[in-house]
Amino acid sequence: MVDDASRLWTRRRVLGATGGLLTAGAWMPPVLAAAAPPSSPQVKLPGTFAKTERERPGPPNPQPESERVGWAVVGLGHLSLEEILPAFGQSKRSKLVALVSGDRAKAQAIAKQYGVSDKGLYDYTSFDQLKDNPEVQAVYIVLPNSMHAEFTVRAAQAGKHIFCEKPMANTPAECQQMIDACKKADRKLGIAYRLQYEPHHRAVIQMARNKELGTLKLFTANNGQNQGEPNQWRHKKSLAGGGALPDVGIYCLSAARYFSGEEPTEVQGFSYSTPNDPRFKEVEESFAFHLSFPSGFQAHCTSSYSTHETKDLRLMGTDGWAAMDPGFSYNGLRLRVGMKSKSFPKADDTVERGFSQPSQFAREMDHFSRCVQENVVPHTPGEEGLADVRIIEALYRSAQDGKAVKLEAAKKLEAFRGPPPKEEG
Repeated sequence: MVDDASRLWTRRRVLGATGGLLTAGAWMPPVLAAAAPPSSPQVKLPGTFAKTERERPGPPNPQPESERVGWAVVGLGHLSLEEILPAFGQSKRSKLVALVSGDRAKAQAIAKQYGVSDKGLYDYTSFDQLKDNPEVQAVYIVLPNSMHAEFTVRAAQAGKHIFCEKPMANTPAECQQMIDACKKADRKLGIAYRLQYEPHHRAVIQMARNKELGTLKLFTANNGQNQGEPNQWRHKKSLAGGGALPDVGIYCLSAARYFSGEEPTEVQGFSYSTPNDPRFKEVEESFAFHLSFPSGFQAHCTSSYSTHETKDLRLMGTDGWAAMDPGFSYNGLRLRVGMKSKSFPKADDTVERGFSQPSQFAREMDHFSRCVQENVVPHTPGEEGLADVRIIEALYRSAQDGKAVKLEAAKKLEAFRGPPPKEEG
């Protein structure tokens, strides 16, 4: 039954948005990444540019293949084929060693493309046999949301570390089941919040923590796309859990949380679906929401399944603002910052800060690989995913009841995240 459902509803029919990767040696701010272990060979070259030019980190110095963490990718839909599998070509700590799919012929074709051996091919029935494959240390679950909990539990029982796509699951209870299973098996659990490892987002987080924008006051974000095929799994409530909110709205929700470092104490949601649109018989077309935080920081966000692709955000403080458009895409992100000019007090400065954009998926996978290698808590652990799903549940309740919902205050900033990604070596 699982195999049949997976064959019908894997991500291959969705997420065909933007592709494309940059070079492995692309530069990124030093707040981003993981240092290679001392055992890896390191190559350094003399500098060639003047101090007026942006800094380069030098050669990427990837780990030897034999030292990298072996990954199995579970589910071979659009996201896996267009973004995740190509990202292994930029990875420094991760290598692809296994594929899991309900379509054997497709898996065999992809295995030939990426050099995966036949012994590394599994379907959803034979998935548990991963326990007998020592080459696989981590699994990346890229299945419909309703299947995340089952395959996380099975992977943990097979002795593997788990990296799971967002949203973590359809309910808080499923999220907790995943966390408990990984703790019981002493396996690491990370949630694939790719933008928390992305250079532009890391730079805005750093500006916020350093008070460069002053006291944070407001955040606005819009994330929408025009959905097509009515029968795809994202339009089935039993598989997706909801519509625009858990799929694209979660990026806005998550960003409000990690830019501020706070957790909301009151939320209000507003849902709408066009009558008789076959795409929205089971899930919402659009969802707008407002979040209130303990410091007085406010966030207002929209998400949609019926607008032309829109992915912008703006973080506003007393001393300046940071805006990104696009802000949630797989690539092509642009960051602008505005504040009073230090050189000309009667003027405002608006500058664009451009960072090279390596694969967001390579970045997050390599971070998780480092966590496996060095026994470090992932920056986006299961508790981070659970926090978002709890808020999403409260937002749906608010929209249904037509009133704001209060939430328990977190006891500290960065309440659910692990240590930030290490600097590049």
